[in-house]
Amino acid sequence: MRKTYHISLSSTEDELLFRSEADLTRGFNYLATAILETDSRLLADGILTTHLHCLAQTDSPKVFITKVRYSLSRFFNAKYERKGMWGERNPFILEVDGFHHTLAALNYVNRQALHHGLAFTPYGYRHCSANAFFRKHLGKEDPPLLSADQRYKYLPSRISLPENYRMDASGLLLREDILETAHVESLYGTPRNYLYQMNKIGDEKGLQDQQAEKSSSPLITLELIEQGIPDNDIGQLLRNESGKHNPNRISDLALCQLIDETYVPRMVRGSEASSIYQIDHARRVALYEHLQKSLWNTCKKYATDGQLRRCLCLGY
Repeated sequence: MRKTYHISLSSTEDELLFRSEADLTRGFNYLATAILETDSRLLADGILTTHLHCLAQTDSPKVFITKVRYSLSRFFNAKYERKGMWGERNPFILEVDGFHHTLAALNYVNRQALHHGLAFTPYGYRHCSANAFFRKHLGKEDPPLLSADQRYKYLPSRISLPENYRMDASGLLLREDILETAHVESLYGTPRNYLYQMNKIGDEKGLQDQQAEKSSSPLITLELIEQGIPDNDIGQLLRNESGKHNPNRISDLALCQLIDETYVPRMVRGSEASSIYQIDHARRVALYEHLQKSLWNTCKKYATDGQLRRCLCLGY
C-alpha cells in the first residue's frame, strides 16, 4: 500500500546537482518518469541547484529515489564528462502521516524558492510545483507546447510517456499533468486558502494543529525538511521567507553560466573539453581565487565561499 513520504536528495558540500536551466528541466522530467516506473503518485516538488524535494505516495521510496538518481547520474555524467556517484549517498526519507502534517510538508516543498531567496513569492520560481495548483482560478495560461514526437529529446531513452502528458517548448513536462493536482487541491480546500498558505509568514498555528493530530510523524518543520542541505542556515531561510534576501548575491545558475560559458572555454582553448570537470584542480583553485577578487567588478554581484566552491566543483 502506498504511503506518503517527504524525500530529499542533496548535493555534496563541494558540488552541485544542477548547473543550468536545462539540467533543472531534466530533473523534473526524470522525477516524473520515476513516478511512472514505480507506479507512484507525486504531490509536490521543488528542484534547486543543490537539492531536490518531493512529496510522493509510493510503495518503496528507496526504489523511487534510486531510479531518479540513476537516470540523472547518467545524464549529468554524460553531459559534463564526469564520473562517479551523483548526489549524496543516503537521501533523506520521512514518512508523513496525518492531514496537518501533510499540509505542512506540501507548504515547505512548494515554498522552496522563497526560503532559499530565489524568488519573492513561491510562484516566481519555475522549477517547483507552486504554479501547478488552482491554475484556472489563479489565471494561469498554458505555455506553447512541443509535439509528441519531439519529447524523446528530453527524456530517458527507455521511457514511453502517456499521450496526455504535455511538454512545453523548453522540454519541460507540465507539472499539472504529472502531479496529483485534484488531491492536493482538495487538501487546501479553496484557492484563497492556497494563496494564504503560500504567503503566510511563520506557522505557529500549523505546529499546534500538528501537535493536536494523532500522527506517527514528527512535527514537520523547516529545520526537519532542510536537514542535510548545503548552506543550511535556518535563520537566513526565515529571513528570506520575509522577503529579506540580498538581491546582490549571484544565483548558482548565473555563476555556473559565467564559469561554463566564459572561463572554461578560455581555459581549454584548442581542446574538445567543455566542462569544469575537465579542468584540473590547480586551475580550478586559480579560478576560485580570481573570482573571489573580480566577481563584483565583472557583474556587480557577490558569491559566498560555499557557492564558489560548489560551482567550481573543488571537492570533486
